[in-house]
Amino acid sequence: MASTNRPLLLQWTTGAPVLAFALLLATWKRDLPGPLVALVAVFLAAAVLAAVHHAEVVAHRVGEPYGSLVLAVAVTIIEVALIVTLMADGGDKSAGLARDTVFAAVMITCNGILGLSILVGALKYRVAVFNAEGTGAAFATIATLATLSMVLPTFTTSKPGPEFSPPQLVFAATASIVLYGLFVATLTVRHREDFLPVTPAGDVLDTADHADPPSNRETATSLVLLALALISVVGLAKGISPTIEDGVAAAGLPASVVGVVIALLVLLPETIAAVRAAVRNEVQTSLNLALGSALASIGLTIPAVALASVWLEGPLLLGLGPNHMVLLALTVAVGTLTVIPKRATPLQGGVHLALLAAYLELALVP
Repeated sequence: MASTNRPLLLQWTTGAPVLAFALLLATWKRDLPGPLVALVAVFLAAAVLAAVHHAEVVAHRVGEPYGSLVLAVAVTIIEVALIVTLMADGGDKSAGLARDTVFAAVMITCNGILGLSILVGALKYRVAVFNAEGTGAAFATIATLATLSMVLPTFTTSKPGPEFSPPQLVFAATASIVLYGLFVATLTVRHREDFLPVTPAGDVLDTADHADPPSNRETATSLVLLALALISVVGLAKGISPTIEDGVAAAGLPASVVGVVIALLVLLPETIAAVRAAVRNEVQTSLNLALGSALASIGLTIPAVALASVWLEGPLLLGLGPNHMVLLALTVAVGTLTVIPKRATPLQGGVHLALLAAYLELALVP
């Protein structure tokens, strides 16, 4: 069956990025009417799904946890590029876009993707098992980066409003990139075994699995198509962003909802890949995807927008409001209690999903 479906799958995943990129070139910097927006949305979704496939091909070639890192960094590049381009076009009205999108990414990954992965794994295998050492290290780094980058600006006094002064912004950006670099080194070099899937007895699973890895040529092709798909997602999402902003304004929703929509969009590949891993009883891979993406979101976005603020006009608001700080603190506390036992039941997955639902509800009705 696999050999019958593989040629069709390859044709589809090859055609989607190419056609999406062609549509991007045809619609770049043009006002899009309603029917064309719908067409762009369809090709954008196809490019996202194709990106998932090609990221998994690359991941199969390089193995875990490198594969999770490839997808996390690739998705974050989408997010950073989209944020910077929208901020460049948006002026003062996009001052809080980076904060809203990064915080949305943290809540979606640490509660949505993590909770859904645990729920799927625990329902299918009774309990979801993972490595507390690697997961705990990632979670601690997320808590630190989120606090330094998005909580402290609310309380600093060098500038009015929830924003850093230039020296403070340089410090936050430097801390973000250094800690993310240390995490990547820990993940890939010194303590790689802490991020590999485990059995209920604690033994490391062989994730080289049953299929032969793709050839160098297939891997290189997938890398090129992955890049093409990601570029298409960024460009097409930027093309329909005015429609998203107009829809949010017409519905009377807060402007921060735009950041939530962007985060939901760019994290779709992560979500699909994480659920697939949980179905295979590789919940650690799911958590690598979720927490790795949260870390990349903060560790790469904050330095990028700090650098971009040199030429972008208007303020850069990074500080969270009281309700979001409460949700972040609760996420850190609940996540710590989830990680420590090294295994989780459907209850823990449900708790994290409830936190995500609370965040989304407050985003719509502050």
